Amino acid sequence: MVKVTVTRTIEIPDVLKIERYRRTPELGPKILFFSGGSALKTLSQRLIQYTHNSIHLITPFDSGGSSAALRKAFSMIAVGDLRNRLMALADQSVRGAPDIYELFAMRFAQRSNDVLKKELDTLANGRHPSMQKIPDSIRKIICYNLQFFAMKMPADFHLQGANIGNLILTGGYLNYNRNIDSVIFLFAKLVEARGVVRPILGGNYHLVAELENGQILVGQHVITGKETSKIPSPIKRIYLTDSLESREEVQPIVHEKIIKTIKKAELICYPMGSFYSSLIVHFLPQKTAEAIVQNSCPKILILNYGQDPEQLGMTPCSMVKTLLSYLQRDFCEEVPIDKLLNFVLVDSSSNEYPNIEKNIQEIQKMGIQVIDTPLISEKSKPLLDATKLIDILLSFI
Repeated sequence: MVKVTVTRTIEIPDVLKIERYRRTPELGPKILFFSGGSALKTLSQRLIQYTHNSIHLITPFDSGGSSAALRKAFSMIAVGDLRNRLMALADQSVRGAPDIYELFAMRFAQRSNDVLKKELDTLANGRHPSMQKIPDSIRKIICYNLQFFAMKMPADFHLQGANIGNLILTGGYLNYNRNIDSVIFLFAKLVEARGVVRPILGGNYHLVAELENGQILVGQHVITGKETSKIPSPIKRIYLTDSLESREEVQPIVHEKIIKTIKKAELICYPMGSFYSSLIVHFLPQKTAEAIVQNSCPKILILNYGQDPEQLGMTPCSMVKTLLSYLQRDFCEEVPIDKLLNFVLVDSSSNEYPNIEKNIQEIQKMGIQVIDTPLISEKSKPLLDATKLIDILLSFI
């Protein structure tokens, strides 16, 4: 096989190309997203109309909400964002899929733990109304994994506010000898997920942020500002540790399967979302950036629109520089920028960023092409319009 490099001019949006993908989504492109929580939910739900081959590498470091209790009880990764992405990619036309989606989104109420344990037993044995709606063959698999969770659940585990989907995935994780890929594969098949979902790491790690004022924050939940007060100072750097009680940095290596997945992508997207905890954290493990460099496909950064506390004190230009600095960490010698990032997508008409024109010029001086185009609609504002983004991304391939 002979590989050649082809340079071409594209039209954005490429209406003909988009329509071709819409007609044959099973042959659609492999667009890879490095992402975290809910920022790509709507985009993922709509993307399956055009491709069934998108790749979603997810951060499993959430340390807040119901994930915190599961992680503490079982020393495991956070499964909530993996569940969310699987459900976003689920084919809602498949028999039983909407009911599975509803079940996986359920949460236990704030009631006594004894009452909730009885409700868990009703769910695990398939007698709960939400279980009864699911086709028998699928219900048996879900119940089996929920029964396994109930059997392994510590006696003092509090079920208040727990997400049912997370409990099911945790049961599968424990049942499959802590192999999360096997669990994801199983449930992706059950809901006919139209894309590939993988955690960037399978180990039990936590996120640490060092702020410019010298403060150290351990745990994603205290960095994002979603469950606690917003960070009082800009982030100086982030790193991983193996315990919420530790500040010692660890540098795990991504699995070979992840490396191969990155290398086969046809477009690499650094998407919107919490800048550090959903995007930059992907490049803390060793070998991630190396795989990116070895893939010659286009690489595009989508700037955030809407409030992101993690971007305190940052400009579009400093965001680009920060991304590049973390991508360069894998290498002894500096890698050419065009192997790491080729395009930055902005909407200067939104007035989200002061001095945007100056920032665009500074980014372009780095050899990175800035695509300035309307990305926000009346319906989506202040956030990006998923349909507009999809049209642009598909036009690259």
